[in-house]
Amino acid sequence: MKTFLIKGFVAGGVLLIFSYLALYLIVTFAPQVAEEYYNPIFDMGGDKTILYFLHPFILSFALAWFWRRFKSLFHGSFWVRGIEMGLVYAVVAVLPSMWITFSALAVSLPIVLSWVAYGLFQAVVVGIIYAKISP
Repeated sequence: MKTFLIKGFVAGGVLLIFSYLALYLIVTFAPQVAEEYYNPIFDMGGDKTILYFLHPFILSFALAWFWRRFKSLFHGSFWVRGIEMGLVYAVVAVLPSMWITFSALAVSLPIVLSWVAYGLFQAVVVGIIYAKISP
């Protein structure tokens, strides 16, 4: 249980740093996509703001459980295993959830594609961390 918590907090901390970096990158390299966050569909203030910052930890603990349960199915170096886990998560969870998000909400295709890419990136980073820490 102790290693589960350590892995979850380490991966969550790394993802939190990457989430800050991703915000700066999207503003710098895709300002037209960043402008979409001023749409009233996004709640940029209030009591729920903390949920955004907790997301990396929720994801890292969910993927820690997934890794513990299914790590024996991934083979190769820790890089390959981490990338494969990220791809599995992206196909099983990110792609379907972004499909329904795009079809049901007033968000553009570029913003949804950025979320798909970022979801894949997050899962690969966590996969690599878990494959290295807990082979």
